[in-house]
Amino acid sequence: MTVLPEIAAAPAEPLFRAEGLHKRFGGVHAVRDLSLTISRAAIFAIIGPNGAGKSTLLNLMSGLYAPDAGRMTFDGRDLSAMPAHRRARLGLARTFQKIRLFRHLSVLANVLAALHIHHAIPAWQYVFNGRAFARDHARAREQAMKLLAFVGLEQRAAALAASLPYGEQRMLELARALATAPRLLLVDEPAAGLNAAEVERLIERIRLLRERGMTVIVVEHNMDLVMEIADRVLVMDYGQYLFEGIPAEVQANPAVIAAYLGA
Repeated sequence: MTVLPEIAAAPAEPLFRAEGLHKRFGGVHAVRDLSLTISRAAIFAIIGPNGAGKSTLLNLMSGLYAPDAGRMTFDGRDLSAMPAHRRARLGLARTFQKIRLFRHLSVLANVLAALHIHHAIPAWQYVFNGRAFARDHARAREQAMKLLAFVGLEQRAAALAASLPYGEQRMLELARALATAPRLLLVDEPAAGLNAAEVERLIERIRLLRERGMTVIVVEHNMDLVMEIADRVLVMDYGQYLFEGIPAEVQANPAVIAAYLGA
């Protein structure tokens, strides 16, 4: 198994669909009657003011929240009753707005932890550490190091995750998500805490993922990043659909300008 493999050519139908999603928290309607379609091998950005429901939408897609109403499908599979761990095995992964690393483990160990869903050795091998375990461990370590190289952290493999600067922690979380070999990657504010050089590297990495056939959904407040990399942009406001289009259309839309971008 190789790291970041080319994703095989697939049918023309969209990879992900959501229809009529609703999610309420008490009296707050965080997502209201939202529908969207995500094409394959594309970068789809979701933007909107704080509190617009963007992260809630990602939580619904990844299975952390169950919708109060509506339907979602991934590659034709109904996600309605599918828990988050099964969605991950199906090829759907995400990063979080608030970083969720194993802070007291090494950088390498954080990525190794995410590779467990690909392990295919008998359970007793973990107890007796036989040859299959050794081969599997060596293969996983090689994969993890390649992923760390992909995000520029190979020289930090032995460091504790907690010791990394904030921007490097962001990149480590990206590497850990990629370790699950997703076909659909959801990234929540990946540029937060990154300096200009790190943002450029992030843009380059996301583009490379798309070139290899991965679909990426980006929730981000950095409009320069969004307008540079997105194929399409969905604008949310108060949990609802406001507008969707290519970046140039979003920048020119009066409703988007009034609600979010500003004059």
